[in-house]
Amino acid sequence: MNPTLSELEARATRHKAAFGGDAHIVCDNLVRIYKTEGVEVVALQGLDLLIDKGELVAIVGASGSGKSTLLNVLSGLDVPTAGVARVAGLDLLSMSARDRLRYRRSVVGFIWQQTARNLLPYLSAAENVELPMKLAGKKRERRAAELLDLLGVGYCANRKAAEMSGGEQQRVAIAVALANSPQLILADEPTGELDSETSEQVFEALRRANRELGVTAVIVTHDPLVSEQVDRTVGIRDGRTSSETLRREDAEGQIIAEEYAVLDRVGRLQLPRDFMSALHLERRVRLELETDHIGVWPAREEPSSD
Repeated sequence: MNPTLSELEARATRHKAAFGGDAHIVCDNLVRIYKTEGVEVVALQGLDLLIDKGELVAIVGASGSGKSTLLNVLSGLDVPTAGVARVAGLDLLSMSARDRLRYRRSVVGFIWQQTARNLLPYLSAAENVELPMKLAGKKRERRAAELLDLLGVGYCANRKAAEMSGGEQQRVAIAVALANSPQLILADEPTGELDSETSEQVFEALRRANRELGVTAVIVTHDPLVSEQVDRTVGIRDGRTSSETLRREDAEGQIIAEEYAVLDRVGRLQLPRDFMSALHLERRVRLELETDHIGVWPAREEPSSD
């Protein structure tokens, strides 16, 4: 007896692997819409993203592309409108207010661009690192000293923010973000207010935390020097992931970077704007399936009726 259509659909669903599998961060068709005075702004338009545990990833994009909205969603500061957003197996859409507070306190750490937002000015560096642990009821003194030493600012333990440079403040801020042993740290333009030499020190601290503590790190940045120092850079455009640049080391020790367009789950991809301009691609394109690739061609000119 042949199976019915409903049985075939059920069988296909049963054997289909869940999107993302065991990925540490899963965003599936993620949507975030803001409404102000009757106007809707779609900041995320069905974004797909997978990040594995222990990765160090840079998110890049122009102003208004949606990258900061994505970071706010992953940090638990903002709630998506629709889709799926999971971090460490936790569903960010279904969390209660209490669960969201617990998530921000213990699962994720956050580093702001503005150094003044990361540290309490009347506390020393060590006291700033101890504060999140105190709120969580954890032992503090030894952990704080170890984190400051790991990030190269142990000598700042007794200094307040006004007695530290911008780079030192940001490295202490990383220690604060790591205080409660989070599974994920998020950094919003952490070197945006720093010079290139100081930025390198801050980013080296992030790499060290990622490498030695195994924490997953996601960094939103405009800084091309930062994005070139990670294994994967994800580009966002118009509220969707548009490209990924993967970096690897060849047999001679040289770093090779390869950029890919991102194909989402329904077959959409974003062509680079300079490609579209060079070939005058607008509205429609022709697709041709070859044995090992798909050709994308400008639409044929329609004959004039004159």
